Amino acid sequence: MNPSIDFAENTAGLVDAKGFFAAAISADVRGKGDPRLDTGIVYSDTPCSAAGVFTRNRVKAAPVLQCQRVLESNSPVHGIVVNSGNANACTGSQGRLDADRMAAAAAQACSAAVGSMLVCSTGRIGELLPMERLLPAIETIGVAARKGAKEGESFASSILTSDTRSKTCTATFEIDGRLVTVAGVAKGAGMIQPDMATMLAFVATDIAAESSQLAELLPVAVKPTFNAITVDGDMSTNDTVLLLANGASGVALDAASLPLFQEALLKVCDCLADKIVADGERITKVVEILVHGAKSGREAENVARAIGNSLLVKTSWYGNDPNWGRLMDALGYAEAEMDPEIIDISYGDVPALVSGTPVPENKPKWKEVVSLPRFSIHVDLKQGVSDYRLRASDLTEGYVDFNKSE
Repeated sequence: MNPSIDFAENTAGLVDAKGFFAAAISADVRGKGDPRLDTGIVYSDTPCSAAGVFTRNRVKAAPVLQCQRVLESNSPVHGIVVNSGNANACTGSQGRLDADRMAAAAAQACSAAVGSMLVCSTGRIGELLPMERLLPAIETIGVAARKGAKEGESFASSILTSDTRSKTCTATFEIDGRLVTVAGVAKGAGMIQPDMATMLAFVATDIAAESSQLAELLPVAVKPTFNAITVDGDMSTNDTVLLLANGASGVALDAASLPLFQEALLKVCDCLADKIVADGERITKVVEILVHGAKSGREAENVARAIGNSLLVKTSWYGNDPNWGRLMDALGYAEAEMDPEIIDISYGDVPALVSGTPVPENKPKWKEVVSLPRFSIHVDLKQGVSDYRLRASDLTEGYVDFNKSE
């Protein structure tokens, strides 16, 4: 029997992977006496190989720069320290100093080597971190993680901002009777647009791998998952996906384990990406846009994003209106080769346009599809063989109300 992947959602998250520990605390990062968990650490006493994928926004937050610097050094990593409620972005030299101080405090508390902790922050842009509250909190949770705390669910809660729920999942497989685990956690609800979003995602695995191997595999998993979602079309300053591997399973990443590991990593990233869209700020619908028959992969993506980021399209979804004319309008400015007289469009499996000709008798069925909380739209350009999938959301007045003061 061929080995298979076991997969579960809403798990304990990163601590499912052997040798990883986590703890979380409220440091009142927001400065309002807020009791929410807002500071977390994930730690491995065994040094980890690591890789990361980051925002392409030219305005990068101090934690992003810190992570990139540590990963470029190719030195062993012992964990990640994270805060929510403050992005430490656009904070100048003081922000960079504070990110370094967070890393140093976490390393000291965990009795880990200097320079072995990665830092992530998420929240409001343009405000300095409350280091007088944050550093003592990091010391407390660092000691707890070093002593074996398994607070995976609390860690998952500590990284949330406008999210309404935690996002975790775990995949496992066996090689020669030894279990390998790939566990993930993420946050993200608004400012969602690749390259990535106001999102953080962390994946921990107990397979043994070189950082160079992880650096090749992680972008491949990120491209069709975290980089193929959109809620509001905004790209953030703090977007980060980190992958840590500590080797505690005793299984090496080799020819036998590689296909299973790739599948497990993709499943974890895909699940977390879906959870991010489904928890988009005040959304009511998740829409899978499937573009077929494009001349190139880039053109297929252009079409999907033109549809998924159109405010007219997104608001029609919210209104349960199967307005395929708005889709066609978006296609027209998508910078892709097309002939409007041969395009097919369907809502789910219900045709709306066949070879450029409308099918108005299907309108009641279109409306049924668009009224669902999840549905798909298929667009066949008939120009080539390239496809693209984008997960998007509708846009509601609730999004506007929520973000007026955020």
